[in-house]
Amino acid sequence: MQHFTQLHQQTTPLLLANVWDAASAKAAQHAGYQAIGTSSAAVASVLGYEDGEQLPFDELHFMVSRIASVTSLPLSVDIEAGYSRDPQQIAKHIQQLAQLGVVGVNLEDSLVGSTRTLTHAGEFAECLASVRGHLIAQQTDIFINVRCDAFLLGLENAREEALHRAQQYQQAGADGLFLPCIVKPADIQAITHACALPLNVMAMPDLPDIDILAGLGVKRISMGNFAFEGMHTHLNTALEQIRSQGNCAPLFS
Repeated sequence: MQHFTQLHQQTTPLLLANVWDAASAKAAQHAGYQAIGTSSAAVASVLGYEDGEQLPFDELHFMVSRIASVTSLPLSVDIEAGYSRDPQQIAKHIQQLAQLGVVGVNLEDSLVGSTRTLTHAGEFAECLASVRGHLIAQQTDIFINVRCDAFLLGLENAREEALHRAQQYQQAGADGLFLPCIVKPADIQAITHACALPLNVMAMPDLPDIDILAGLGVKRISMGNFAFEGMHTHLNTALEQIRSQGNCAPLFS
């Protein structure tokens, strides 16, 4: 875990490859990435589930075990909101993953029902503090990257809400702050100047280049499920072409 933490203190942001199975993990290692992280949406999709904790934790645990078995890269796992509302059970899930060699987790402050909604900041911070307390009691050292969904949900006051929550989350034991869908340099700089937690941003069409992000103080860049979606878009196109063309040439182009 110490090495993974140090990767968040580099001059150049940690570029995290998001993977979904053993094959994608091996591809990331072969490509020279420093670390990998699972995408909850991609892992769920591989097994035929919708995102939003529809994937049973036992099946996530199995997929993580297979990923961990084929790579020596530091591995972080997206556990959504923890697959429980009970801090002790969330901590137990994290401990089970740590036993597989996982060095970090993403824990998000929103829940998926009929729509995705933010959890009350104080309630989430209290839960986070309790989770961290249980992990300390069990001597489980792991990097908790808290995902705040203020920008993802398009809040009008997303910057202010993220800063408010970041302060509470840091005090509660977070090691990193993940703000998916933040793209404006002014927003990014405001967060990195006001928050001591290393900032994780996610690939988006309008996200600045890595060298610009480095100058803004970003410490980690992840890919979400976009690599997975891109691969399957290519697969769908190839399968349609094979059927329509009456030959298998698209497999080799």
